[in-house]
Amino acid sequence: MAKQQNKTTFFCKNCGNESPKWLGKCPACGEWNTYIEEPKVPKSSSMRYSAASDNGHRIQEPVKISDIRAEDQPRIHLPSNELNRVLGGGLVQGSIVLLGGEPGIGKSTLVLQNVLRIRSRRVLYVSGEESPQQLRMRADRIAGGHMDCECYLLCETSLDNIFASIRSFQPALVIVDSIQTIANEQLESAPGSVTQVRECAAAFQRYAKETNTPVILIGHINKEGSIAGPKVLEHIVDAVIQFEGDRNYLYRILRPIKNRFGNTTEIGIYEMKEDGLREVTNPSELLLSDHDGDLSGAAIGVTIDGMRPFLIEVQALVSTAAYGTAQRSVTGFEQRRMNMLLAVLEKRLGFKLAQKDVFLNIVGGIKVNDPALDLAVISAILSSNVDMAINHNVCFAGEVGLSGEIRQVTRCEQRVTEAQKLGFDTIIIPKNNLKGVKRDAWTIKVVEVARVEDAFRYLFG
Repeated sequence: MAKQQNKTTFFCKNCGNESPKWLGKCPACGEWNTYIEEPKVPKSSSMRYSAASDNGHRIQEPVKISDIRAEDQPRIHLPSNELNRVLGGGLVQGSIVLLGGEPGIGKSTLVLQNVLRIRSRRVLYVSGEESPQQLRMRADRIAGGHMDCECYLLCETSLDNIFASIRSFQPALVIVDSIQTIANEQLESAPGSVTQVRECAAAFQRYAKETNTPVILIGHINKEGSIAGPKVLEHIVDAVIQFEGDRNYLYRILRPIKNRFGNTTEIGIYEMKEDGLREVTNPSELLLSDHDGDLSGAAIGVTIDGMRPFLIEVQALVSTAAYGTAQRSVTGFEQRRMNMLLAVLEKRLGFKLAQKDVFLNIVGGIKVNDPALDLAVISAILSSNVDMAINHNVCFAGEVGLSGEIRQVTRCEQRVTEAQKLGFDTIIIPKNNLKGVKRDAWTIKVVEVARVEDAFRYLFG
């Protein structure tokens, strides 16, 4: 009697690595307890969905690389300039884009808001999570009842039915919300499993490449904040964009993680309103608080996220510890880096901060990883500690080293220009950071400091 073939296999939820048996640690990504058992994928199912026809695939001849014409990819310019910026100038024909984010952050709102303003192309919006009535209510809220567009809704989760509708409808753009809800009925696993997500995404990828039709997939994220599903999902698509933000705040950041048709240094910033998302063209004006008078513990830092410089307010509160152990609380900044800056202040300037509570907050709920914000952080902490306000027309840009030196930062000229554009009188930067740069066009006062002591002496005398 022939031995029956094993009809199940094990997949790593993190990276999608396959194994014939369960493993405690994934040899591909190194994560523990990520292997799950799922049915094997039939060989015929992965080749089932062809874009042009169901009769098979044509064989392409190899082409010499020197014979290929290098030309710009044609792009679809979407109504949102911030989204176009992140995509690298627009949506490339035949590309497949994965948009991820936390539940309720505004992924569906962002996509629906754009497709409702497209007039010249037929858009098919496939929803596996919401009913047509729910989508219509959202569309009314976003568009205000004015929907002169070519957007069509399909509430379906079966991959067979979706491709049947696509072949008869022939859309110019396909939206799938979300990829975790779509299921291939040829597979026995549940929707959202590693096998289903991988096979369904691969089917949409083949459709996009064969018909030159762009596809946008909306995906969930896991509790660690990364795109849910196997890691191979990110390799299938052409671009991975993450929609970030705290639901307790109004601001959202659109950040590219991968982009085959553009760079990953651009970001888009939105503000959540009752009628949808509003583009923030000048984030500095929104991230700076309006104070009637000078308050201690506040400093303005010039940071760069992607390619965009903007000014952001840092607030600090230093007080005597009410309990035996001093508290350290940070919002929007890395706590280990703040602890390092506190150690520098205690060692190099002699401030006894070990027995004091220190609370640090980045205004607006924005998370900042730019080292150039170090100088603003220590200035805010020192201001609160000595209870002396910093002039609200002064801003900072500089990285602090362990020996107390102020290290040079990247694109300092761009930071100074942004500070002057927003009306600041003085900017404090690292010494020699602008060596060789012409300053004739600047009216802002540039103060160069070499060490933390120099900055403290300039601010507080």
